[in-house]
Amino acid sequence: MEAANQLGSTAHPSSTPAPVPGIASTGTLGRHLARRLVEIGVNDVFSVPGDFNLTLLDHLIAEPGLNNIGCCNELNAGYAADGYARSRGVGACVVTFTVGGLSVINAIAGAYSENLPVICIVGGPNSNDYGTNRILHHTIGLPDFSQELRCFQAVTCVQVVVNNLDDAHEQIDTAISTALKESKPAYISISCNLPGIPHPTFTREPVPFLLSPNVSNQLGLEAAVEAAAEFLNKAVKPVIVGGPKLRVAKAQKAFLELADATEYPLAVMPSGKGLVPEHHPHFIGTYWGAVSTSFCAEIVESADAYIFVGPIFNDYSSVGYSLLIRKEKAIMVQPNRVTIANGPSFGWVFMADFLSALAKKLKKNSTAMENYKRIFVPPGIPLKCEKDEPLRVNILFKHIQQMLSGDTAVIAETGDSWFNCQKLRLPENCGYEFQMQYGSIGWSVGATLGYAQAARNKRVIACIGDGSFQVTAQDISTMIRSGQRSIIFLINNGGYTIEVEIHDGPYNVIKNWNYTGLVDAIHNGEGKCWTAKVRTEDELTEAIARATGEQKDALCFIEVLVHKDDTSKELLEWGSRVSAANSRPPNPQ
Repeated sequence: MEAANQLGSTAHPSSTPAPVPGIASTGTLGRHLARRLVEIGVNDVFSVPGDFNLTLLDHLIAEPGLNNIGCCNELNAGYAADGYARSRGVGACVVTFTVGGLSVINAIAGAYSENLPVICIVGGPNSNDYGTNRILHHTIGLPDFSQELRCFQAVTCVQVVVNNLDDAHEQIDTAISTALKESKPAYISISCNLPGIPHPTFTREPVPFLLSPNVSNQLGLEAAVEAAAEFLNKAVKPVIVGGPKLRVAKAQKAFLELADATEYPLAVMPSGKGLVPEHHPHFIGTYWGAVSTSFCAEIVESADAYIFVGPIFNDYSSVGYSLLIRKEKAIMVQPNRVTIANGPSFGWVFMADFLSALAKKLKKNSTAMENYKRIFVPPGIPLKCEKDEPLRVNILFKHIQQMLSGDTAVIAETGDSWFNCQKLRLPENCGYEFQMQYGSIGWSVGATLGYAQAARNKRVIACIGDGSFQVTAQDISTMIRSGQRSIIFLINNGGYTIEVEIHDGPYNVIKNWNYTGLVDAIHNGEGKCWTAKVRTEDELTEAIARATGEQKDALCFIEVLVHKDDTSKELLEWGSRVSAANSRPPNPQ
């Protein structure tokens, strides 16, 4: 993430090319956009070509620091930009007008929900067509080019339509800087005839962005710290719970300062997994109400004070609104606001500033941590499978746990993988990503592509259900073309298991595929790809040994066949509670 976080201090554009004699200006919109992307930390753009963006793509691939990754469809290109942004701090995708834009919009909505700055660039109509009564292809048959723009207004923080070179420089820079400041996606539409035309506003190299840091209201910060310290210092057994907005607030370092200073137990909300250090001596697991890590909920819910840092409470994270926490015992720390119990509330107080200052004011209190140690019983070891016994999911994840290190990252698909991956204990520097707020099935295929492209130093381990894989499978092709070496565990249990546990029906059963056969066909002898189909623990052990040994430089796809009813106990509990929340009758009027 460093490139995006330290703009102006570390971003150095490469050397300026020598001017061409007789040409007053060689600066073009296309080149400026390409240099801007490289400058903010984007070295790979995920694209699907279409006639309106082809000239723009020519200019992007002409930039030495920018690599074009052609994807199989726009949805996956957007998911890949999402995965890339999770590693680098910013991502980008390029699609064509309306047919491409409306195809990518679901992925951009997901990035919006997770506070990821994804620059969505669309090749738009010729600038001469604006303001006319012409009907263009790729539209819905009306002389109105604003349909795509109106759709993107709901899922991006800024939208610009560049159809005039005079203000193109300002529009592009404003859109990109706004996305970085707000940590949300941006929409940039560029007329197809403009990228290659020189213009005086682009004559020199882009000056690196210098984004002004947000500075807390000092009086508000002092008041918030004083009130919070008084609240927590008089508590008997306080705890800290980290949430997903730690990322957007860039407050992980400050969060660790607070944890070290207080000796409070440290828990994480499910959607914040990967943002809180699980190797910390005071880490007690995931707080997720009735489906929490063993002994974690008991400590959190019995505390007399808890500080929630960057939480999102929705029907999923609250397990159908069943959390046993009380507002009067809670301090809620959001990226730019602190609220203590039922009040007071302090605005324009930024999370990192607040946590760092609070760490200096709190007394050490290990009471709740000592209580946790008293009640804690180590997890049972899954029974070893008998020879040729069908593989169980808990055995699979025991082996995945052993694969994790600081050189790996886990991508967990929506579904039972949420619950099974949630139980993995992450070593220091092990990456972890999933999309809990938006929960779009199929997200992980594109996200694995994007994350692996951004973090070439890590081996990505993706856990994907068969139902989700069928939505976005084709970009396995792009992973192989890009020389990636991720390990994908395809968990084949014959359907949409997470939906089964919420509300079962014939619609949750899917057509079984020969998944390894499909991937072999996609591979087609070009690039490095290895597949295996496993049904027993011995076959799994052998497959993992090959994937991490002789096939360590290949994309490894391991299809794991398990029983359709082999789910985590957490999913069974969670599913029944979410089902109850979904099926509440209308309140009588």
